[in-house]
Amino acid sequence: MKIAAPILLLLAFAFTLSEAETTSLQLKPRAFESFNNLGSCSYTVVITTSCSSSKYTRDQISIAFGDAYGNQIYAPRLDDPSTDAFESCSSDTFEIRGPCAYQICYVYLYRTGPDGWKPESVKIYGANSRAVSFYYNTFIPSDIWYGFNLCRSASSAHQQHVPRWSVYVILGLLLCALFWASLQIWEGSPLLPIGASRDGKTPGRVRVLP
Repeated sequence: MKIAAPILLLLAFAFTLSEAETTSLQLKPRAFESFNNLGSCSYTVVITTSCSSSKYTRDQISIAFGDAYGNQIYAPRLDDPSTDAFESCSSDTFEIRGPCAYQICYVYLYRTGPDGWKPESVKIYGANSRAVSFYYNTFIPSDIWYGFNLCRSASSAHQQHVPRWSVYVILGLLLCALFWASLQIWEGSPLLPIGASRDGKTPGRVRVLP
């Protein structure tokens, strides 16, 4: 029982420390200047507008997509009033340059304007990524990033990270607790000086062999 108490306390402390050091990486895009499109890779994005969308839209449309490792591609304006982009029952193809990413696993669309817009699907082709499709088939809310995040394994590795130094701290505390517990169970008696025995007798000489 004397050993169990300090060990349970130590395990509780270790769990608390690990949770405190856990960091989370949110991959939802934001329309900040931090978007960096100075990369050297090109992406083809095909956006199909639903037949139940309005005949045309004057809304401003933005897109952001990327992989699970923080590589993010952002296009602030896909709409073009001089063309018939995003008409109902139509598909529009865009060439977008940005940082070289691995497998594309998330996409978000941003719309602002009075008309409304209902995309059916978004398909993205990349040099280092197989083609991936995201099916919307719903109206995009105004003034909000709206989309899908299908990143799993790689993003999970990013979401939790415990610094190495905390592992050493936990191991050190574990050794101290075990040493303290061993002293407590030593029949409840204090440590004996070197050369003494518990019956009060002086031990015989010990011959050290060469």
